[in-house]
Amino acid sequence: MNNNKPSDEGKLVRKPGFSYRKDNPAENILKPSEEFDGPSVKGYDFNLPLDYEKLLDSFVTTGAQATNLAKAFDIINEIREQRAFIYLGYTSNMVTSGLRDIFKYLVQHKMIDLIVTTAGGIEEDFIKCFKDFKIGSFNLEGKSLRDKGLNRTGNMIVPNNRYTTFEDWILPILEKYKNENLTPSKLINLLGKEIDNEESIYYWAYKNDIPVFAPALLDGSLGDMIYFYKTKNPDFKIEITDDMVEMNNSSLGKEKTAMIILGSGVVKHHICNANLYRNGADYAVYINTAQEFDASDSGATPDEAVSWGKISQTAKSVKVHGDATIIFPLIVAKCFKANT
Repeated sequence: MNNNKPSDEGKLVRKPGFSYRKDNPAENILKPSEEFDGPSVKGYDFNLPLDYEKLLDSFVTTGAQATNLAKAFDIINEIREQRAFIYLGYTSNMVTSGLRDIFKYLVQHKMIDLIVTTAGGIEEDFIKCFKDFKIGSFNLEGKSLRDKGLNRTGNMIVPNNRYTTFEDWILPILEKYKNENLTPSKLINLLGKEIDNEESIYYWAYKNDIPVFAPALLDGSLGDMIYFYKTKNPDFKIEITDDMVEMNNSSLGKEKTAMIILGSGVVKHHICNANLYRNGADYAVYINTAQEFDASDSGATPDEAVSWGKISQTAKSVKVHGDATIIFPLIVAKCFKANT
């Protein structure tokens, strides 16, 4: 054994792409770096005069979800430039909120082509034509609200009399059209006609011939009203398979399709699945707070939909993680209103 072999103690020992000293741990922390080819992280300079357009433009280099939102701006602007067929999906809580008025604006001015929503996303639009909803608080006690006939959706309050007013309006309409071959979309169209109110999303959908699909039409107060009516009129029916055919056919033959989906669940899947029939949408913007860790479609990223053929392999897509009540007004301001 050679005891005179030189020791490595204190010497710089190099390995590919890394260097460290045994006697200097501080040098072990950072590997040698390369420069990354990309924009510099930079926020808005509030020392300059306030310019909201430039503020939104600054999101592209702000990082985190601001940069994802900036990507959504770019995608939606291209969607509009390419005149893609736009599917707009939103869950019922969006109509509970003030986003209802923004959806109405888009439908009124024919800026989208097809809507998918849920039962609450239908009924609450009509209810608001009669009586408004109120801002409350997320921490109001449920027991106390129940005793007062008040229903809480997040920090928004809907008194019970909103639903009794809705019942008084809709039951005669169900009677009027009981002999029609109704589908969910046809019923929504007829309700839009009957409401005859320019504050309504579905009045404008009726006027502008924009189809509205609600595959879970019975999951809400509207379902309760249909239940009450059907108990007295057992032959009353709403057929769903015709809507399935119309929805799936909606993507066929379109040069380009785009999905803008707020929230998740059945709304998200229904739009994605319709685009499967044309081998995927060309554009997709998701806005929701759901996570993908439980493997449900609700939190799935656009890339998961690519694996199913619901979004094209060459599509431009982004998911913006966040509250649509904050994000979507900025999108409409930047991509729809600014370009009118």
